[in-house]
Amino acid sequence: MRSFEKRCVVITGAAGGLGQALVAAFLQAGARVLALDCNTQALASLRQTTALHSTDTAPALMTMVCDITQPQDCTAAIAQAVTLWGGVDVLVNNAGISHRSLFEDTDPAVLRKVMEVNFFGTMHMTHAALPQLLARRGVVAALSSVAGYAPLLGRTGYCASKHALHGFFDTLRTEVQERGVQVTLICPSFIATGIGAAALGASGAAATSPRTTTGGESSPHDIARRILAALAQGKTQLLPDRTSRLAWWVSRLAPGFYARAMRRRVRAEFEK
Repeated sequence: MRSFEKRCVVITGAAGGLGQALVAAFLQAGARVLALDCNTQALASLRQTTALHSTDTAPALMTMVCDITQPQDCTAAIAQAVTLWGGVDVLVNNAGISHRSLFEDTDPAVLRKVMEVNFFGTMHMTHAALPQLLARRGVVAALSSVAGYAPLLGRTGYCASKHALHGFFDTLRTEVQERGVQVTLICPSFIATGIGAAALGASGAAATSPRTTTGGESSPHDIARRILAALAQGKTQLLPDRTSRLAWWVSRLAPGFYARAMRRRVRAEFEK
């Protein structure tokens, strides 16, 4: 079991629903956390909330505005972590955006934006942190989704970005595992966060179609606890809820059935 006591953890998208839950969980585990987000106001709220519940005189949480689509921001964030706490032991690539729109109706710029954040942003941050992770035999985790291994109607760009994460991190694992770096993919289904409300629509404005969920929405704090346990146990993949586990097996054993069932469930979002 890996301990996070006094370890430096960098979390992207830290001011969102799951990001805040991850920050709280790592702090409770005794870690020192550098919380990154592009939303200045949300970071300030995160600092305030954490301070209200803090009993430690030494600050274990620091925040920094960071746009992960900009390589220089990622490099600066890792440099800040090294300055604060001497290195980086864990990187959790949590930042991401979604869209809800049929491909035929969607401006390609929307798909490019989703890829820039979900895939290239994650790649930039991982590239910046990798020397530290290699030196300290650390952990890099990425938030994927059920959409990372199965199709999801009306989310071509989102699915593409999450599928790309699997190819990237499964291959990175083959390069760094024997050098002591743990690589973990996390694939939840639906979590009660703001990602659905913040999804882009066909033109790049906010999506207006309703969001369909299957199996209910998990609590961000419950998923965060499961993520910490998986990282501590050295797991390479986490399917943290019943829906994600069911989708994994059905999409592999009966892909045609899965696609038909998914279409029946989701297509009402786009019926006019």
